[in-house]
Amino acid sequence: MSDMQQFWSLVVIAGALAVGVTLLSLERARRRREQLQRQFGPEYERTVARVGDVTEAERELEERTRRVEHFHFHELSPVERARFATRWNTIQAGFAVDPAVAVTATNELINEVMRARGYPTLSFEQRVADLSVEHPLVVEHYRAAHDFSGSVFNGVADTERLRQALVHYRKLFVELLHESSSVSAPPAPLRRSLAA
Repeated sequence: MSDMQQFWSLVVIAGALAVGVTLLSLERARRRREQLQRQFGPEYERTVARVGDVTEAERELEERTRRVEHFHFHELSPVERARFATRWNTIQAGFAVDPAVAVTATNELINEVMRARGYPTLSFEQRVADLSVEHPLVVEHYRAAHDFSGSVFNGVADTERLRQALVHYRKLFVELLHESSSVSAPPAPLRRSLAA
């Protein structure tokens, strides 16, 4: 084999390797994207839209996952679940008397349940990012509840906005309270009060 033939053979081999590496890289990126879309659901598209770049958004979602992997989550005991459910029912009953106080108390209850489950309760945005890893389908309810309840702090709360905040908080509350399939059904009063 002449030097020229060896050269062209090496060029063809190098080209084939480059194409192979490129195809593997593209396949890996496609699989990563699909896995993140499955894991995060609507939160994936929301993050891509907010960040404006798919690769950067995927990095952010992967960083969220890595961060949450270091948390020490645990199930609530039956006593804790019952205590939180009782507080929820009390807060909900108080909504008719003072909706703003009820929504503020609900926000505090959500934070307490998150702490009890093992979530750090830092800034709202960090709580949302952390929740999105394990609870991507209810994190949007948390955002909506926060937006609606923000009217309490801005002094422009109306009862309908506060009711909507409570409805959204309820979806997150139930998810956090009864996360695993091994957890029993909610107590009867909570089941009735949450049947909306």
